[in-house]
Formats: sequence, C-alpha cells, structure tokens
Amino acid sequence: MSAQDKPGPRPQAVNPIKNFFAGGFGGVCLVFAGHPLDTIKVRLQTQPKPLPGQSPKFTGTFDCFRKTLVGEGVKGLYKGMATPIIGVAPMFAVCFFGFGLGKKLQQKHPNDILTYRQLFAAGMLSGVFTTVIMAPGERIKCLLQIQASTGATKYAGPIDCASQIYRTSGIRGIYKGTALTLMRDVPASGMYFMTYEWLKFSLTPEGQSVADLSIPRILFAGGMAGIFNWAVAIPADVLKSRFQTAPEGLYPNGFRDVLRELIREEGIGSLYKGFTAVMIRAFPANAACFLGFELAMKFLNWLVPDS
Repeated sequence: MSAQDKPGPRPQAVNPIKNFFAGGFGGVCLVFAGHPLDTIKVRLQTQPKPLPGQSPKFTGTFDCFRKTLVGEGVKGLYKGMATPIIGVAPMFAVCFFGFGLGKKLQQKHPNDILTYRQLFAAGMLSGVFTTVIMAPGERIKCLLQIQASTGATKYAGPIDCASQIYRTSGIRGIYKGTALTLMRDVPASGMYFMTYEWLKFSLTPEGQSVADLSIPRILFAGGMAGIFNWAVAIPADVLKSRFQTAPEGLYPNGFRDVLRELIREEGIGSLYKGFTAVMIRAFPANAACFLGFELAMKFLNWLVPDS
C-alpha cells in the first residue's frame, strides 16, 4: 500500500451542516489573524516593474510592511478587510461544508476510514464550492489593496468598487479571474485538508482520540496545513492578483498573457512574488482558522449532539 493510500484518521460522524457553521467561524478567525500580511502580499505581487535605473517601490516583505505602516499606519495593513470579513464567513462555511460533504460522499458507512487520497479529493471539492464566493471578493479586495498603495481614490469602499465594476463590465467583470481562482484553490484545498487531517492523526498520542487533541497541536497542524496549501497555490495566486487588478483589455487571452509577460520580463521567479509574506502569514492565519473551527465544532457537538 503506497503512502497516499494509507488510511487517514478514524473519523467521527461527518456532519456537513456543523462543518458549515464551524467553518464560518474559523474563517473569521483567519481574516483577523492574517489580513495584514495578505495586504503586503498583494502589494508585492502587483507592484510594477521599475524603470531602468530606478529602484522598486518595495524591495521586499519587510520594506513593504515598514512603508505601509509609516505611510498609512496600522489601518493601512487592514485596507480591503471589509470585503473578506463580509465574504469570509459564508466562504469558509461553504469550504468546510464542501470538505465534509466530500468525505461523506466517499463513505459507504458512517465509520469508514478514508484514505489520504480520498481526503485530498474531498478537499478539492471544497475548492470548487468556494470559488463562486471567492472570485468576486478576491477581485474587489485586490483592487482596494492596490488603490491604497498607489494613493489614488477611485473606489470609496467595497460596495462602490463592486458597483463601478458592474457598471463598466457587468457580472463578467465582477467574476474576472474565476478560472485562476479555480486553478489556485482546487489543488491547494486538497493539500490543505489532507495535510491537516494527516498531521492531526500523526500528532495524536497512541490510545487517545483525535477529537481530544491539545490546542498547541491543533495550532501546529492548522499552521502547517496553511504552509502546504500556499506552497501549491502561490504561482496561480500571483497570476490571479496581476490579472484581477489589470486594466480592462490589457490581457485579452487571459492568464496565458499574464504568464507570458511575467516570465518574459521578470523570469520564472516572478511566480513566487510575495512568497515570504505568504509563508509568514500562512502559519498563524490558518492555525487560528482551524483552532476556531475545532472550538466551534466542540460547541456545536455539545449544543446539538449527533444521534
């Protein structure tokens, strides 16, 4: 039996509805913990290539953090957060619901043990589920984050941003970058949930239940799941950020034009722009997410025990 076919942790009864509500709470925890570094990541990914003889606006993660803090204060690190906060609860609710449903669909009996391949497949399903909510929110968030770094004031806020996009480009403009969001989230979500379940199982002392895992171990498993998720996701995320914030008509062939331009002008390393910011953010943000999820699940299981 290959490593990827080894059985995962013995499951508790899967309840996608509880996953939905607990996932929403976990998502809110993630945004509060991780948004400042998400702002840094997007600004690094979308800053223009400097002209010959000029220095880039930001030389790296810490330089971007310092300049944002000095120029805009702490508030600048949370620019664009209204959109993910509004969208994150339903988005992560749907994400964890999709994972729970993916697990349940693969179980012939409630106590079946899923393989890691099956957990990966369930995670990929969650990535498909979240794209409908994720793509517009990501588009608006990126535009607001870029606006703040350039000093221009084209959009008064998330609602104004969405209204202006809709007036000029219709619903298609709102969903610009959906294919890239799918390319990013489907494989990355598979890795995310599989890694978390694998680490939970590996960190559970022999003879104890996964459900009784300590908070430090949940934080470690959740944080590492975030690291593995972004290791898979970041190239597609760079393309998505660049495409979603580009002027209309700049890339007529979609992400293929973005990819060609980036590699031609900045090399293959440009696909990993913002890598440091992503990885610094990934651990605490996703540790907070999974801890929020597990605490919410415990509360829901206490409030409404499964029969």
